[in-house]
Amino acid sequence: MKIDKELWGKTPCGKEIYKYRITNASGAYVELSDIGAGVVAVAVPDRDGKLADVVLGYPDPMSYFNDGPCAGKVPGRFANRIAKGRFSLDGREYELPVNNGPNHLHGGPEGFQNQVWESRIDGDAVEFLYYSGDMEMGYPGALKATARYDWSEENELRLTLTAETDAPTVVNLTNHTYFNLNGEGNGNILGHVLKLNASEYLPTDDTLIPTGDSEPVAGTPMDFVNEKTLGQDINADFPALKYGKGYDNCWVIDGAEPGQLQTAAVLYAPESGRQVEVLTTQPGVQVYTGNWLAGCPVAKCGRSYSDYEGVAIECQHFPDSPNHPDYPSTVLRPGEIFEQAIIFAFSVR
Repeated sequence: MKIDKELWGKTPCGKEIYKYRITNASGAYVELSDIGAGVVAVAVPDRDGKLADVVLGYPDPMSYFNDGPCAGKVPGRFANRIAKGRFSLDGREYELPVNNGPNHLHGGPEGFQNQVWESRIDGDAVEFLYYSGDMEMGYPGALKATARYDWSEENELRLTLTAETDAPTVVNLTNHTYFNLNGEGNGNILGHVLKLNASEYLPTDDTLIPTGDSEPVAGTPMDFVNEKTLGQDINADFPALKYGKGYDNCWVIDGAEPGQLQTAAVLYAPESGRQVEVLTTQPGVQVYTGNWLAGCPVAKCGRSYSDYEGVAIECQHFPDSPNHPDYPSTVLRPGEIFEQAIIFAFSVR
């Protein structure tokens, strides 16, 4: 395994930004950056052996700061939405910045995705570290978060997310990479085929906050138990699809057990033959079909992306969990370690 490190740029205040490339023996590689501990590129072969970058992103590192899509990065301290930017913990109410309609999204405007993480090469892996201060973006407790990326000879990208705190807090970490398995900049993903290991999903209100209990996907456009194209039902007259202008919901992973890896999703592009299986220890998977990509910064393909040019498969705890005691807990206390894994296993068929 070969790891290259380069100075990619500097912030206006002079902080250095580094980019890493991990290349395996076959020449397939991933690129990672200090900004939001993000995935910048993944180059894997199609069924004819031709390498292409299948991850959406930007050539200018500055474009990764405060981009609407949150391309490739690790959002936090709480990925996804918290209703009205409020939650209670141990009898105390906390107020967070509202930055997505009436709700708090991805840790707020200065969330982890918009921070320059510390980074280092650790053996055959790259590790990122971020210290989040007590009450940063309204969250209690000083938090130490790490994101470790391992790239295998079999084209598997493993992300291990850990966190520790000095006071009770809430944590939900994921990765927000967008995939286009025909290669970034090569049209929309509506012809991609998706299969989810999920027979239930979380219905939401029109601001994409879960309304309560999960419901069966059977008989609805949310059913990906058997594989189908993303575009097959995306324009159906169904509340979830109207609210989000496409898919932007959390599915409950069947058989999820804390600490146990489980397949969450399989995404396949018939045109290129590329496939990615997504495995995780997390209980939920948010699928977002890039419904609002238009207007993003100029991308690696030399133009801005249009809507639906990438799909994010975000393994995480459920949205608004701090306000739903019946959901798997996102509370982290001193002495405990938050640890979750996500694997993106690339192949062809």
